[in-house]
Amino acid sequence: MSPAKTASNTEDYLRMYRQMVRIRTFEDNANQLYLSAKMPGLTHMYSGEEAVAVGICEALKITDKITSTHRGHGHCVAKGAAFKEMFCELLGKEEGYCRGKGGSMHIADQSNGNLGANAIVGGSMGIATGSAFTAKLLGKDDVTVCFFGDGATAQGLMYEVMNMAALWKLPVIYACENNGYSEYTRTDEIAAGSITARAEAFGIEAHQVDGQDVLAVNELTEQLVARARKGEGPFFMELMTYRYHGHHVGDINREYYRSKEEEKDWKENRDPITRFRSWLVEQGIATEDEIEALNDAVRKDAEAAVTYALEARYPDESEVDMHVFTDVKHALA
Repeated sequence: MSPAKTASNTEDYLRMYRQMVRIRTFEDNANQLYLSAKMPGLTHMYSGEEAVAVGICEALKITDKITSTHRGHGHCVAKGAAFKEMFCELLGKEEGYCRGKGGSMHIADQSNGNLGANAIVGGSMGIATGSAFTAKLLGKDDVTVCFFGDGATAQGLMYEVMNMAALWKLPVIYACENNGYSEYTRTDEIAAGSITARAEAFGIEAHQVDGQDVLAVNELTEQLVARARKGEGPFFMELMTYRYHGHHVGDINREYYRSKEEEKDWKENRDPITRFRSWLVEQGIATEDEIEALNDAVRKDAEAAVTYALEARYPDESEVDMHVFTDVKHALA
């Protein structure tokens, strides 16, 4: 782990640990809902990547914006989303963030600056860049972080928006979560050359950081966010991380593209939560008993939220065309 800043950061450290545990616990429960056939559709687990979302979002204000991906539960939780509304959304209930109509891959939480998850690979890059452009036009010091996976570096939109952001010095940070795989293909088989070099080609300052070290991620993000607020953006981050599950919850037999030994190594030796927990104990910030109590509280919170969501109401059928532009006449009509 990165070195401690000061003893006064104890509350920040414990909050970051709790947020990572909340993400892992949410994903464990979401996976069980899928396996028990209680959740419609697919979902994509964020387990293993918690330090990325938490390290970044802890450096942001509520008014700062993020855009997310199809593997977005971690981003949502890290930016302030509540368990109850998230589980309701996954289960299609009316109390979900999008009244149950977005599901796993389209959760948005405007109250916390989350502009939404996106099922299109790289699809939110334009939204994030537009958000940063808006902040600059309005004279606000808000920063936008665009989360995307290594597979999205093959999307043309990425290069269009980075060019615009660089020309206009927009307050946006492009955060590439490099988990080693683009769906079922190794990153080095789909991404030619260096990923950070792609941003540097536009004159954008780029950094690579250990995505399993929440303190390293947070320290770098705080520096870049502060500079972006002063008009020194944009910036690019490549965060080296790993997803424990398959591409989606149905991707179970995945030995044809990665080995069980590789998965075991990451889980046992590089887990971001285990590493941070050990560091907290070593630094005397928390005892094992205190951490277990925190973990237990999060588990109970999640269980209560799942129970609530399972019993919650579905949207009324009269809402079928709500939030749809039904009153707009078609140009060819």
